[in-house]
Amino acid sequence: MKKYLILLAAVTMLLASCSGKKEISKPEEESREEVKPKWTLGMSQCNLGEPWRVQMNQDIRNAAKNHPEIKVIFKDAQNDSLTQRSQIEEFINADVDLLIVSPKEAAPMTPPISAAYDKGIPVIILDRRILGEKYTCFIGADNKMIGKAAGQWVVEKLGGKGKIIELKGLMTSTPGQDRHSGFREGIKGSDIDIIFEADMKWLEPEARKEMESALARFDKIDLVYAHNDPGAHGAYLAAEAAGREKDIVFIGIDALPHEGQIYVKQGILAASFEYPTGGKEAIETALAILQGRPAKKEITLSSRIFTTENIDSGGEFIERFSK
Repeated sequence: MKKYLILLAAVTMLLASCSGKKEISKPEEESREEVKPKWTLGMSQCNLGEPWRVQMNQDIRNAAKNHPEIKVIFKDAQNDSLTQRSQIEEFINADVDLLIVSPKEAAPMTPPISAAYDKGIPVIILDRRILGEKYTCFIGADNKMIGKAAGQWVVEKLGGKGKIIELKGLMTSTPGQDRHSGFREGIKGSDIDIIFEADMKWLEPEARKEMESALARFDKIDLVYAHNDPGAHGAYLAAEAAGREKDIVFIGIDALPHEGQIYVKQGILAASFEYPTGGKEAIETALAILQGRPAKKEITLSSRIFTTENIDSGGEFIERFSK
């Protein structure tokens, strides 16, 4: 019995010893010191109700992942200018090292962005411009050129004449204004007749509702030009519900791989004009600014047109329309 107790005590001590070693040992990765970001960036997105803007944020995240020296804080203004202004002011008060803004509207966003710039915070503007030049860099595609290319493509597609509908983006935003004026320039001199136009505010449900009104008023519609692909898709759904989708050509702008380009492949859209998000370029430019390297005041992104004929070959750059 005595031998048994001595053996039991020895085993207990051995187990306690092993257990103690496990408690003090740490995995190698836990002992490593985490890299702390050197700079904090504030990203103010006007809304995430549009797939294109969701993609912009994702492109920024993907680019930032490769740079542990930066940290990006995202804020969503939920399509409200007052909310976006307040969020920008929060970033300013937090002394972020750099501000990235995709504004909802030009005029309301100009004062807070100018205030950040005057305080010495570098500001990168994406997609939609503000008034004046109190910003460090603007990154975006040429919306007027895209609109003009869309107009010239429509003239070619319809043989210079036809009755069309224009579903416009938010007309208090610079992209909506430029896509409208560029399109009018593209169809100038033709017999293209715009029989109905409406501001669908970039939203598919609004576009569908406006298209329903147009279908009720007009028996003959040759083509729908929407300022973005969700708008074009909404118009298509309205026409499909009325049994008229096969009689109408639909075109849009954005050409996201999982949205506009898919619609073209499916035959829903006859064409989609690419509007790159600029997310990757924003991070590249931010790093250049923060590291003291030169950065351009204006960065214009190139655009392509995707049609049923060229979608499989990667589309075609729209520069041919400007010649």
